[in-house]
Formats: sequence, structure tokens, C-alpha cells
Amino acid sequence: MSNALRWLLWLIVAVVVIAGGYALYTLLRPVGPEPAAPIAGAPAGITDKLARGEYLARAADCVACHTAPGGKPFAGGFAFKLPFGTIYGTNITADKETGIGDWSDEQFVRAVREGVAPDGNLYPAMPYTSYTALSRDDVLAIKAYLFSLPPVKQTDPQNDLPFPFNQRWGMKFWNLAFFHEKRFEPNLNQDEQWNRGAYLATALGHCSECHTPRNLAFGINQSKNLSGEVIQGWFAANITPDAQTGIGGWSEQQLSQYLATGHAEGRSSAAGPMAEAVENSLQYLTPEDNQALVKYLRNIEPIAGDSASAVNLQPKGALSSSAVLPGGQEDSLGRRLFAGDCSGCHQWNGVGRQSKYASLVGSTAVNDPQGRSVVQAILKGTRISIGEQHEVMPDFGAQYSDEEVAAVANYVVGQFGEKQGKVTAKQVAEQRKQ
Repeated sequence: MSNALRWLLWLIVAVVVIAGGYALYTLLRPVGPEPAAPIAGAPAGITDKLARGEYLARAADCVACHTAPGGKPFAGGFAFKLPFGTIYGTNITADKETGIGDWSDEQFVRAVREGVAPDGNLYPAMPYTSYTALSRDDVLAIKAYLFSLPPVKQTDPQNDLPFPFNQRWGMKFWNLAFFHEKRFEPNLNQDEQWNRGAYLATALGHCSECHTPRNLAFGINQSKNLSGEVIQGWFAANITPDAQTGIGGWSEQQLSQYLATGHAEGRSSAAGPMAEAVENSLQYLTPEDNQALVKYLRNIEPIAGDSASAVNLQPKGALSSSAVLPGGQEDSLGRRLFAGDCSGCHQWNGVGRQSKYASLVGSTAVNDPQGRSVVQAILKGTRISIGEQHEVMPDFGAQYSDEEVAAVANYVVGQFGEKQGKVTAKQVAEQRKQ
């Protein structure tokens, strides 16, 4: 028997075994009424179903993935650029032709918690791997809220995926390997506040989807939960309580402030997808839920990240500079570009002028030697709206060459993180595609 035939037979056996396992799982999965949820996603004081649904939809940040830039809320079209192609967020308004207006409660619950829509399996860009922990009542409250909004007739763009990734039925096998359907269960060794924070972070907020490394098959690596990952070119930082590379050195006030406003005094300002999460979702949490989330994040297992990215709170370059004059005599391309386009807002000492969001010292981004988020901020700019306050950093992607972006990024990493920047023009060219 040839090796090719032997591998083909093994593949056939594997497919049969997996298919049989999936069929058995479908037959044996529990049916009938769901027991009362131990944790409710909306605060107890919000009793109106639509108000509960709105709070939950915000906490779950549904609008981020189901709204195209400049598009109508929840009407779909947002592009997920993945290593194996592009997937688009779908229309989840109540339009009966192009949205979900004809979906039953059961169909909606199954799509959200199992990743199976009426027309087939969903891709895990939809975070059903986290939403599976949601209670049925919370899911249906979100549905009621979505159905209370004006329907939008907008056809979903076609996903741009090569074979075999365009075969949605193949997600059945992915689910068997990487998806574990399970409702939230409180940790009896923790108090009510911690468990509420856990529900907000894991089931609703799905923090792991951005902050946890993934394997080659796009499955979440649970052994490194919340230890940091690259998302859309931005570095989603380590948010475990590791003292050096995570949030272990942050005060409770700093973390609470960051979640509510996107800025922590003496630490980071949110940018990119994290700024969107704060703008669309986290700023709307009640103070009690904000504190529950803080307690959870500060009391989970710390995981050490790359020590080269440990935040330096007293970088020599910034300390030797004033707001208007740089220290040292360096005459590099990066410094000249920073002088012309960046120092007016960020200042040479990194304190920031006019806006606290422009501060750089203590930022996770400028302490990353690879400068991934710095590059994205230069290329794409960043913005955030908190209440009536609107903060914007303009983009320089069209103005700078790849070499110039790399030069200024490396200067920023050196000046405000005291790190040797490793950004290359090739890296910048790749990040332009994100």
C-alpha cells in the first residue's frame, strides 16, 4: 500500500470518527427547560426587559462586530481580516429579508451560544465560544432589544475565503476539537462580586477572544488565558495580574479608570480595538459592575509575558527631557519626524499636551520592542468618545513611507519605553494590510 493511499484511508477514518462523535453529541445533548442562571448579566435594578437587553448588548459589545465603519448600527459589513481570508459581520437587525427578523427564540439562542445559525455553522470570529456561558434569559433579552430597533435592509457581503475555509460545514469538526458548550458556573471559593466580574469578563465581555493567544487552527490557548495577543495588527496586552508584564502593578483606581474612560493616569490610554471596546461597551457598565470586573482581573492566575515588554515607568529619555525640549543630542530620522509631527501633542517628556490621552510614559504600547500598536496608531490613527468627550489622533499612513513609520516608531519606543525598537519597514508594510 502506498503512503498516499495510507494517508487517505486515515483521513477517511478520522472524518468518520469525528462525524460519528458529532452525531452522538447531537443526540445526547440535554434538552428541556434550562435551570435558573446563577448569575444575571444585567444589574438587578434594571427590570425592564428592553433596558436589560440594551445593557447586555452593550456589555457584550455586539455593535462592534456587526457595524461597518460609518454604517448603520447592527446592519453588518464589518470586515474581519484573518490569516486565511476575510469574514464579514452579519446584519442582526430585525429585517426579515436580510437580517434576523424571521429567527425564532430557539434559533437565536443556538446561534449565540452554539455558533449554529439557521443557514449553517458560524465562524468563531463570532465569539460563541465565550457566549456559550450566557444564560438563556440574557440571550433572549438581547434579542428583544435588537428586535425593538428599526430594521435595516442591507445584504451581508460575501466572505472572501479560499477552499477549504469557505466550507462552513467543516466548522462541525472545529467545534468538536475546540468548542465546549457550557453555561457559566460560579466559583464557590470566590465571593459574589468576583463571580459577577467573571461573568462579565468571560461570558459577556469575552475578553479572551482578543487577549488570549490562538493556535494554528484559531482555537484559544486556554493555558495562556488573557496573557496577550495581536488583534488586527494591534497588541492586546497581558491583562493578568502579573507584576512585570501584566496589570499587577496597576492600582485598582487605575484599572477602574481605564475600563471606564480608556485612560489610566500614569499608565496606558486605550487605542484601536480596545478604544472601541471602551467606547461601545465598558464605559456603560455600572460602577458596581466596573468594580466587579476589576476584582476579577486582579484575582486570577498571573501569567508572565515577554520580559522585554515590561513597562518602564521612568524611561531615561523622557526624564531627561522637558515638555518642549528633548534631552540628548541624537539626530535620527525618527527624532526629526517626532519633532515635526508628534512632539506638539505628546511632548518630549511624554506627559501629553491638552489631552491626557496623549501621554506616553507608562504606556504598554511604547514598551513593546516590536512597536506593534505604535505602528498601527501611526498608520491608522486612533479615536475614542467617552460621553461628550471626543479624542482623536490623526493617521500618518499616507504621509509616511514604511521606512519613516519604522523610524519614528523605534524612536518612540526608545524615548518613552527605554527599549531598543525592532520595527522594520517590512513589518510596517505587513501592518498596513491589517
